Amino acid sequence: MTLDRMSFDLAPLAPYAGDLAAGARLSALACALALAGGLALGVPVALMRTAALPLARGAAEVYVDIFRNVPFIVQLFFLFYGLPEIGVELSAFGTGVLALSLAGGAFSSDVIRSGILAIEPGVLEAAQVSGLSRFAIARRIVLPIALRSSLRPLGSVFVNLILTSSILSAITLNELTGSAKIIAADTFQPFEVYALLLLLYAVLTWLVSLSAGLLHRRLNRAQS
Repeated sequence: MTLDRMSFDLAPLAPYAGDLAAGARLSALACALALAGGLALGVPVALMRTAALPLARGAAEVYVDIFRNVPFIVQLFFLFYGLPEIGVELSAFGTGVLALSLAGGAFSSDVIRSGILAIEPGVLEAAQVSGLSRFAIARRIVLPIALRSSLRPLGSVFVNLILTSSILSAITLNELTGSAKIIAADTFQPFEVYALLLLLYAVLTWLVSLSAGLLHRRLNRAQS
């Protein structure tokens, strides 16, 4: 498309709607699994970062620093191209989910740690006086309060996972961005394809942010 013949025609993309939908489903699945994996990592890491043991805090900080400060594409390439050299080989999808989970765990631990530190000291003191063990306090008091207060920021972490998942096309995974690249090459209409891709990502992230906000307000109303 040139300036002297500017048009916006989505008709040639209609036969590829199924491919784009399949890519969107693959992106959604990868991000959902990565969110679960990131929370499974983020919760214990956040607890370790607030623990009294220096060794636990140090190990957690090293993990967070690595996955928060190293470019995601470097992490992705290490897992996809580097690990097979030592006999660990994963599919492109498995590698993508693992990479997103590791990165998501680092960022979600920041959010959950902030939620833990925001808990009123009096709440913890009352729990200790009642005779609860440290594990019981963490499971029944600390984590429920921290996760509830962290819900909206965790929504932002999920949004970031969705945006970051576009990099998975670099390891030949035909998620949403990977599918769009193939369609743009087949149709020679990169303007229309990437404009549509931009709109899809904007809608997806807006829906996630809206859902997180609504859930946060509903839980607050239920609590009050």
